[in-house]
Amino acid sequence: MRWAQRKVRSVLMYGQGWEVRFFVLLLMALTLLATPGFGEMYKWVDEKGTVHFADDPSKIPEKYRVDSETRKTPKDGFAPQLRGKQAPSSPSQPIAKPSEPQGFEVSLLRKHQVMFVEALLNGKAKRSFVVDTGASYTVVDSETAKELGIVVDENTPFIPVSTVSDVILTPLVTLKSVQVGKAEAEEVDALIYTMPTAKEGLLGNSFLSKFRVIIDPLNSKMTLYSAQGVPSLDRPGGYDRDYWAARFRFIHYNLGALRKLKATYERRDTRGELSRINNAIRHFENQLGEWERKASIAGVPHNWRE
Repeated sequence: MRWAQRKVRSVLMYGQGWEVRFFVLLLMALTLLATPGFGEMYKWVDEKGTVHFADDPSKIPEKYRVDSETRKTPKDGFAPQLRGKQAPSSPSQPIAKPSEPQGFEVSLLRKHQVMFVEALLNGKAKRSFVVDTGASYTVVDSETAKELGIVVDENTPFIPVSTVSDVILTPLVTLKSVQVGKAEAEEVDALIYTMPTAKEGLLGNSFLSKFRVIIDPLNSKMTLYSAQGVPSLDRPGGYDRDYWAARFRFIHYNLGALRKLKATYERRDTRGELSRINNAIRHFENQLGEWERKASIAGVPHNWRE
């Protein structure tokens, strides 16, 4: 017990995030096990998701009393060791393993080395997309955007996109939903840009990163597994460290690049482009604030957000 208490003090001084909560809960669990109980324990969870225990209901903050749980403590603490015959043990129960998330399999159309898939946009427009796991964004053409009722105006953010010959500012919009087979994602960022063939769009990581993607080129199939699993200490909000870190890294990268570009346009005094860049900066600043909010609710450590 003294070791556990020393460990908790050490972590409280130097640790952060879930490590602190883990060892605090560990100490509380050890305390409950080591102290014989003769009454009841009360459990409640605060607005930050932190679990608390008390042996007196008056110690529970008033706003949490309605939702608190009552737990019986064992009357005799640890069961004493029996001499001679051993106490019969209850039959062991198999430990349930977390089930594999459902995978959504879709067929791919292969043309040479390029894979295509059909997607449904905003529940009404079907389009053929090139599957590109190396592209940051999903791309739709201007005709598709018009059919979906997307309006590009002075408030639309534009971001720089490198083409073969130049860097152009391209409208960044948000699709309400993108559905591939039975796999669907909401609020998908997309660029409006007409591909050279003028017939296909591009299915990039603004959609694909919401899933674990397995592509079987031999059988022309793609399976999509939701990136979100069961929430746990190492998967706050249901997502692992790589997922959270990638979201924040992407936003920070875009903000850094846009702020550098803003300085360039300010020197050139190009007001039209500068306004578009400012809109894009605000867009990613809003995204950063929203992801910070989600991460705080889920209990994501701060070093996953850098």
